[in-house]
Amino acid sequence: MGNISDVIERYLKHILQESPDQSIEIRRNDLAAQFDCVPSQINYVIRTRFTVERGYLVQSKRGGHGFIRIQKLLLPSTEGLFEHFFKTIGGPVDQAAAEGIIYQLEDAEVITAREANVFRAVTSRESLPFPLPIRDEVRGKLLKAMILSLFQKEGV
Repeated sequence: MGNISDVIERYLKHILQESPDQSIEIRRNDLAAQFDCVPSQINYVIRTRFTVERGYLVQSKRGGHGFIRIQKLLLPSTEGLFEHFFKTIGGPVDQAAAEGIIYQLEDAEVITAREANVFRAVTSRESLPFPLPIRDEVRGKLLKAMILSLFQKEGV
């Protein structure tokens, strides 16, 4: 079944997908009660799995009638993806940003899960035994080269 964070993530993604405008508003305490967990667990899932790098915009309003709004950012068409990622990858890329870009490519079904795993392996800090900031510069160059070859293969 997976851990509670995975279950909450799948649930939120499912209701986002069902939403006509790819946007939902939730109440943290209500969701915590639904999943029988502490509200900080909901915060953790949203903070780590619904980031801009992963293609989500999160807004919150505190107070008695507070809410958390999660909106799926729509990627450009396949033709625009190349330009989008090349603007995103202009230089050094840290680990979190690389994983977010790879997640977006996989989520948009531009790459398969297997290809995403290769991208992650190539850009991981374990594969890049360099000190910072050199590691982030090399990661950016590798990611850019992989995306370039990906889109050349596609004929874009």
